[in-house]
Order: sequence, then structure tokens, then C-alpha cells
Amino acid sequence: MIKDNQKRLNHFHVVLDALVILFSYALAWFIVNGTPWFHVTTHNKTVMALFYLGAGVLIVPSYLILYAFFHLYTPKRVQGRRVELANLFKANTIGLLVISLVLYLGGKNEYFQNFSRPMVFLFYGINITAEVLFRNFLRTVLRSMRSKGYNQKHLLLVGYSRAAEGFIDRVNANPEWGYKIRGILDDHEEWGKEYKGVRVIGKIRDLNTILELNTLDEIAITLSIREYEKLERIVAGCEKSGVHTKFVPDYYNFIPTRPFMEDLQGLPIIHIRHVPLTSLPNAMVKRLVDLFGAVVALILFSPIMLVTAIVIRLTSPGPVLFSQERVGLHNKPFKMYKFRSMEVQPAAREKSQWTTPGDPRVTPIGRFIRKTSIDEMPQLFNVLRGDMSLVGPRPERPFFVEKFKEEIPRYMIKHQVRPGMTGWAQVNGYRGDTSITRRIEHDLYYIENWTLGFDFKILFLTFFKGFINKNAY
Repeated sequence: MIKDNQKRLNHFHVVLDALVILFSYALAWFIVNGTPWFHVTTHNKTVMALFYLGAGVLIVPSYLILYAFFHLYTPKRVQGRRVELANLFKANTIGLLVISLVLYLGGKNEYFQNFSRPMVFLFYGINITAEVLFRNFLRTVLRSMRSKGYNQKHLLLVGYSRAAEGFIDRVNANPEWGYKIRGILDDHEEWGKEYKGVRVIGKIRDLNTILELNTLDEIAITLSIREYEKLERIVAGCEKSGVHTKFVPDYYNFIPTRPFMEDLQGLPIIHIRHVPLTSLPNAMVKRLVDLFGAVVALILFSPIMLVTAIVIRLTSPGPVLFSQERVGLHNKPFKMYKFRSMEVQPAAREKSQWTTPGDPRVTPIGRFIRKTSIDEMPQLFNVLRGDMSLVGPRPERPFFVEKFKEEIPRYMIKHQVRPGMTGWAQVNGYRGDTSITRRIEHDLYYIENWTLGFDFKILFLTFFKGFINKNAY
């Protein structure tokens, strides 16, 4: 059975991890004690030999426990490489901190004093590198085997729905997961109906009979949302048989992205959308980075901004800065600043109104500063004021917000975070007159997957992809 194979695979994985940890520890010891790069006396090597050996005997099982705690022995069929790498890094970092703490607390002991600190850090780096290489190799081998039909996990879907079709689509697109769908049970579809090679093979009442055959590894409940009253009975039958059961909710048509689960004293709460920046610590960290980044950018770019302001003033009449109402965080309007790139209409100068974006009367300097995005630099003052962030969805004018919110699903979600000077959509080429639908898709991805590292990545890419505006005129 697959369950037994999975247990054997996990045990094999633990043994291999132990060997990798032992190898990393031994290699770190050899580099410090067996090479001329570190000056270790012969006496020190002799005295510390047994202590290093004893430390290694304790470190190996301790790290295996840390790996288990950070879910590094969960099935890797659908676990992402990035998640595994992050957990591996966390486990090894905690291991490093624990070893350092033990050496610090035992500092008065001769053996603890002489324990090589460089060796500890070498072990940390070598072990992470070796584990990444080993796990990627193992993952590649397993996925290759599963894509060829080995180590398959047999499933039965209970309920024909959009969730069932979505599940089948993903399994068919990822043969390396090793899932084999045996069929679907449903009370409304006719026997033999097929969706991409998977057929309806019976009614839901046939589930207990099929479970008694003991040929399945998992049951995936994919009921239509209108049939959820059957859920309790189906789960009870599956658990009685001992088969592993998973639930694929039929709600992704109106909750189309990854939801966030919260435990309210034992009551599971599903947040319709996970927005990391609604967390106060995350919001505070991002705001501090914005303030620091805006101040540094103003200092660095002040010569460019000063020259631009002088040139605008000398080449066309009217104010240097242009302000326009945009919609920001929580749908609140604010004045967004830019360097003026349009000529001021003579009839409108007294009212300080500017030509519309569709007006072709762009000044020569205006064409240049638009193309190079220099006209956006005054928005650093918007960042300091808290109207905007360095990174986030680009803000729109109220007229377009009212228009797009009726035409584009989920458009208003972008206002759950501060708008930005640059964003994930912009560094992927979606700016100006490009598809608003694609821009919103990228904005939503950013909002739901925000991390500080993601912000730094976008800022880095902005220097190479975000400054030159090919849609400027």
C-alpha cells in the first residue's frame, strides 16, 4: 500500500538527512582541524577530539527533531521548493542559535571555550547547502518516478463540481505529483460521463462499498456547494474506513485566490482574502522602509529633481509641479504630485488647470521626463506624507475607479493597501495603455503575496524595467 511506502520513504529520508548532517559536521571539522587555513594546535586537536565526537552525536538527532518540527518530512508531492527551503533555513538557523547559546552558557568550561566558533558557522553554511542539493535531487528523482507511473497515489472524487474539474485539471497538468484519479461518485451526473479522462463511476451511496475494497489511498470530497448537507455523512464513512480524506471546497469561483484560515477558539474562520499588510507588524515594517527609502531617494535624486524643475520653469510658463486627485488606501482620495509635462492652456491659467492626458500638447522636456519617469519623482513627498508607498498598485483617478469597479471583478481590492510609485504590474510591463485586467491580476498577486523581500525585488527590477515608459508620448 502507498501508506506503507510513504512511511518507508520518510524513514529513508530521515536516515539520509542524518548522513547529510553528519557529513556537513565532519567536513566543517576537517576544514578547521585538518587544513592549514585555521591555526589549531596538535594538543588542542587531541584534547578536543572526543568532545567534538560527542557534540556530533547530540547534534544529529537534535537537527532531525528540528526538521520534523518545521514539517520537512511532510509529503513533497505538492509542497513548493520555496516553502521547503524557507523551513530548512529556519531549522538550521535555530540550530545555530541553540549551539551558540550552549557555548556561551558553558563559556567557563575549558572544552566549551576551545570549541571552534568558525567550525559552527562552517557547519551552518555547509549543512544548508548540502541539504538543498540533496533534497532537490531527491525531489527530482521522486517526481521523475511518479511521472512514469511509479509511487502513485490512488484517489476517488466524491461529487462532480467546479472544484472536481479544477482538481482534475491540476492533477493532469502535474503528473509528477503521482496522483491517479480512479473516478467520480455523483448523484446527479449519469454513469460514464467523462471529464478529461476521469469518469463518473457511481452514486455517492456506493462510497462505503468501494471503501471496503481497500484499494484507495485518499478520498477527495469535491461536492457542489449546494450538496454540503451530505458532507457530515461522507466524512463519517471515510473516517470509519480509515482512509485519508481531503476536502476541496467549491467556492473558488467567488473566493478565487488563497484564503486565510483563522482559529477562533476552535471555530475555523475563513478570510475571503489574505492580505499580509493588514497585519500591524507588517504594516509598520513597510512604513518604516518607505520613510527611510523616500528620504534616501530624495537625497540621491535631488540634483536631478532640481535640474528638472529649473528646465520646466525656463521652457514653458506655469507651475513646476502638477497635482491630480487619485484614490488611495481605503478608497480615500489624495493629491498625487508630478513634474508638469503639459503646456498650460491659456484660457485655464487663471484657474491653474492643465491640459487633459489626451491633449497632444506635451512640452519637449515633458516627453523626456515622461519617458524616463522623472515626472514621477515628486511622489516621494506623497510617500513621506503617507498617501503612497514606494511599492504598491498604481493609483487611478476617481473617474476610472468608478468605471473599473463595475467592469473588472475584484478591482477594488487594490485599495486595501497603499498605492505605490512602482509595482509588480509595472516591472512586468503593464503600465500606461496596457491591459487593465492584466494589471489588476498582478496587483492582486502582489497584495496577497506581499513580503519585504518581494518589495525589494520590485524596487531592484524597477531600475532595469520600470523607469523607461515605452507608452509615453
